[in-house]
Formats: sequence, structure tokens, C-alpha cells
Amino acid sequence: MTALVEVIETVWVPMPDGTRLAARLWLPEGARTRPVPAILEYIPYRRRDRTRLRDTAIHPRFAKAGYAALRVDQRGSGDSEGVMLDEYTEQETQDGVDLIAWIAAQPWCDGSVGMFGKSWGAYNAFQVAARRPPALKAIAPVMGTDDRWLEDIHFYGGCLANDNFWWGAIMQLYNAFPPDPEIVGDRWREIWKERLEAMTFWPAQWLAHQTRDAMWRRGSISESYADLKIPVYFFGGWADLYRDTPFRIAQHLPDVKLLIGPWAHLYPHEGIPGPKVDFVAEATRFWDHHLKGIDTGLMDEPRLRFFLQDGARPATTQTDRTGRWVEEASWPSPNCTDQEWALNEDGLSWPPAPGPALPICSPQTFGSAGGDMFSFAIPGDMPGDCRIDAGGALSFRAAALGAPLDLLGQSGLVLRLSADQPAGHVVALLIDEAPDGAQSLIARSFANLQQRHWNPARADPPEPVTPGEEFDITLPFHAVGCRIAVGHRLVVQIASAYWPILWPAPAPVTLNVRTGASRLHLSVRQRVAGSEPRVLPPPPEPDPASAPPPMTVIRDGSMERSHTIDLVSGSHTARVFIDGGVFGPVGRIRLDETGTELSDVSDRIYRIHPDDPLSAEARMDQQAEFGRGDWRVRIVTTARQTATDAAFLLDATVEAWEGETLIHNVDWHHEIARNGM
Repeated sequence: MTALVEVIETVWVPMPDGTRLAARLWLPEGARTRPVPAILEYIPYRRRDRTRLRDTAIHPRFAKAGYAALRVDQRGSGDSEGVMLDEYTEQETQDGVDLIAWIAAQPWCDGSVGMFGKSWGAYNAFQVAARRPPALKAIAPVMGTDDRWLEDIHFYGGCLANDNFWWGAIMQLYNAFPPDPEIVGDRWREIWKERLEAMTFWPAQWLAHQTRDAMWRRGSISESYADLKIPVYFFGGWADLYRDTPFRIAQHLPDVKLLIGPWAHLYPHEGIPGPKVDFVAEATRFWDHHLKGIDTGLMDEPRLRFFLQDGARPATTQTDRTGRWVEEASWPSPNCTDQEWALNEDGLSWPPAPGPALPICSPQTFGSAGGDMFSFAIPGDMPGDCRIDAGGALSFRAAALGAPLDLLGQSGLVLRLSADQPAGHVVALLIDEAPDGAQSLIARSFANLQQRHWNPARADPPEPVTPGEEFDITLPFHAVGCRIAVGHRLVVQIASAYWPILWPAPAPVTLNVRTGASRLHLSVRQRVAGSEPRVLPPPPEPDPASAPPPMTVIRDGSMERSHTIDLVSGSHTARVFIDGGVFGPVGRIRLDETGTELSDVSDRIYRIHPDDPLSAEARMDQQAEFGRGDWRVRIVTTARQTATDAAFLLDATVEAWEGETLIHNVDWHHEIARNGM
């Protein structure tokens, strides 16, 4: 017999300062007389419309499993009151703490609370847990980071990421969205105008902090792992950005489980590339153990589980990966050893052979095959064939493998090199080359030469390079779990640029890499005999009786993802156009349960000349609409970033329309000095 679930569209949660947060609540049958534990998801992406379908695939199942499930809009987002001034603020975290206290005190809650969320929701699950609210018993973060400087959208290896601009422009649009008049009533215009007038341009706000200062340390649980005392079940994906965090928290948090699959930035039950895994079932086993005291057997298994991927042909769109699940009891694992290779003049080999310093000055367009740093599984966003860029890099190739090679965890390079400029980047790609020459990306690493002595304990300022002076620099590759097949070769490419993923240094730089003295370190897993891991359940087939609210497509979506070369000017343009928003070409839709119509259109352009880093330009033009009956709202935004050798230049606009009336517009211009970038 199917358990009944009571759905309350809007519950108002009062904060101590009087601000009210909007929540959607799912209650299991009988919870009002027999209290149950509660599960919280707390994010800014609009429970009433933007995440409605996704929420309905998760929260009712938690309720059917005997939990009160809440999806809460953060302060200043969706239908919640107040304004949002940045990501991961002290106010956001304190609101999370206060939310949990309120939930625990409700008559339908037995006083125990769990917390989960993907991306932003993973961050604040960590951050709230580090404040130790008494009712919070366990968290299940999905694809987030423990260190906002080391592993997020802003900086990669101390280099400025273009995702800082792109994701900031997405939030520029989201921050201008209104609440729903059907929920907040006649105050909707007042609340909307308060948000619009409080808006700032976040990419500039973030770019003002180009070193690992207090802003990045805020919200980074790596600053004090000891603050997090409760159990953690972390879910991650090899096609996601946050691949290193699982290994750090496995090392530093005493009570953590990991499940790392082949997935892009999606919940495992939506997981692409497949195989999909039933996230709700796994999380429920976790909650049952820690919130209900039921022995589900989950905690008797090895703590860490990874999908060891087989090699795959390079393809910018991947829907499935083959491989096998492996388990480890701890990290670092005794089953993984460091295998050292030398970057010799004749390729990757051992022993090291002292040799010359080999020069490389990459075209600024190197990286065109790189896809996105983390995939949303939108067609075309994964790395392509690395041969496309190979002519712009130094390549070190190993002999063909005589036996399979399993990699798990973080491999890395230690390079001895010099540069002819005081500033620059070094980029390293670890590649699986098939016998026919096709090159699939395994992992990549970036380093800002002015951050070569970076130490999180000291937060040293940038230090310019002395041209011509050799030094050692460490480049940790992003973590992987994969098998390199017999007959394949490992290849390392080293370059001095990576567009459009990294914003370029002020001038072209020639690197001289000392052969024989530079090393590749591989984290190699030995095959372990033993029992097969428990089979993970796939997500269930949709139940017609509890299917997500129907959606009507009003306008089919479309998308374009392209690289073009202007053969007159020589400039290269990378374009991502999506009629449908961040998660793909869904077009204009109507949520039939509420009658709300939604549409997003975004056009992202990155342009550069291969010889001129100062020609770099990023643009983002967006338009979003909401409609229902006579309520019609439209937001139009533009954003642009360029740079001189001394400063970053950012320009942005926002227009907010109610019907045909322009009710708010703003123009921003920021000039921000380079500081080691």
C-alpha cells in the first residue's frame, strides 16, 4: 500500500530578525500526531518554479520513507523575504542554523534533522554543519567543495577561471527574479524592487579578491575540519568539477562515506553519463541509520566507493560509461601507490635522463577541445579529442602499456621550468592515447606561476617570476578513477594557456621545461581480490500515481555550441547559445500544476586572438520571462569582461520589465587592478 503524503505548498519560517523564508513541505502520513525526523534542502534556485520538477522527484520519496521533507528558498530568493548579497554569507549560514532549530521545534518533527543538497546546497550543508546546530544529526552533500579558493568556479590553481564570469552572470539574472504574487500577494512588487535595488554585479565583487583572503576562507570547511563532527555521506562525479574534495574529506573527516560515479553535475538518479544510481534510496539508508537508529547495513560496508571507468573514445557528448565499482576502507589507501615517470627528452619513461630545457609558447587558443571544467551533461560540454590542441603544447608520450593501468585519486606533476615573463600560467593535461592516435582527456591541472609558493597556511601575496630563473612547481591533477587499457599510451601535454577555461596572463609567455628533472607521479591502484560490492539500485521507473507535475512545452528549445575562426581578423570565437537555460534546451514551458510559464535564453561568447591575450573578451546576454494570466515579467541582462595588462574591465546591465513597463534598470562599470593574475 502506498504511503500518503501531505504537501503544503508554502510554509513561512520566521527568522530571529523577522524575515520570513518560504518553504515547501512534504509530510508523511501520521506525522502530525507521531513526529518524525526531518530532511532539509536549502538553496536559492526557486522552489515554486525553477526546481519544482526536480524537487518533486526527491522530496515526496523522503516523505514516503517516513521523513518530513522541506525545500526552503534562501533569504532574498524565490518567495523568501530579504535580499541576497553574495554566496555563502554569514547571514545565509546563520539562517540555516535558525532554520534547523525551527524545524526541530515543530510538532511534526521528533527533534532530529538531516540536510542535503547539490552544489550550493552541498556547500551550505557543510557550512551549517560546521556551526554544530544540536538538532542536525547527519548531512548528505552532493557535488560541492570543502575549499572555495582551491576548488570552485572562481580560480583554478590560482588562475582566474572564466566560470567566475559565466556563473556570476547567471546569478546576475537570478538575483533579479521576482517573488510569485500568488504566494506573497500584493507585496510582490515591493519585495521585487527591494531585491533589484540591492543587486550588485557578483563577478566584479568576486574578482576584487584575487588571493586566498578572508572572503574565500569564509565557508571553507578546510579551514577547520574539526568543526564538523557529524556523519557525512558525500556524492560526487568524475565529470563534475568537485573531484578532489571527496579525497580531502575522506582523509580529514572521521565519519564520512563517499559514492563517486561517472556523473556530470547532476544528482546520481539523473546521472549522465550513466549508470544512474538511486540517490534517494542511498540517502534514505543513511538517514535511517543516523536519524532513526535502524541498522541498514550501510555503515558495515567499506566507507569509500568509486566507479572505476573504462577508457572511452573522446566525445563531447557522453551518455554512458562502462567500468566497475571498487571500494576502499580509508584514504590514503594502502591499495594505491605512487608510480613515478620522468619527462625525458624522448618521452615519458624511467630512469630520468638529464636533458635540455624544451620551450613552449602556446597560442592563446590552446584549450579549444577542453569542453567545460564541469559538465551539466548538456550536449557538447565534455572534452573532445586532445589532438585538436596538441600542436600548441609540449607532448611527452609513454610506450604502449603491456598491462592495464588503474588510476585512482590525485596524480600530479613536479616540473622544473623557467619563464621569460614575470607572470604566466602552466597547464598540464594527462591523456589516454588509443592505438589509432585518438586522445581522451584523463585529468588536467593549472598553476599560476606567481602563486608557485602558495601555502594555505600563509596566504602569501603573488610573487613575480624572475625571467630565465629555473624553479620547481607542483601541479596536482584533478582526481580520477579510470583504467588505461593494454596497448594505450599515457601522454602529458604542457602548455602556457588554456582558453576559454582560463583567463589569460597579460602577455604571451614562453616556458622552458627541463627534461629529466621533471616528474609525473601517478596514483596507481592495485587490483584487490575480494567480494563484489553491494549492487547499487538504479532509480525507480516513474510511478504514474506520483509522477512529477505535468509540464507543457510552449516553445521547443534549441542550442548551439561552436568554435569559429574569422579568417580575416584571425580571432577565434567560442559560443554557447541555449534556449532553455543552464540545464539545456528546454525552450518555453508551462508548469501545469501552477500555470506558470517560464523561459530562459542565454548567449555566451568567448573571443580571443591566438597571438594576443589582451584581445580576450567574454560576453553573456540573457533574457528570462515569467507569466501567468495577467502577470508578465521579463528580465534582460548583459555582461562583458575584457582586460588591459594592468586591470580587468567589467560592464553589465539589468533591465526589469512588468508587462511593457520598464520598472528598473542599472548599468555597472568596474575597473579592478590585476593582482597576480
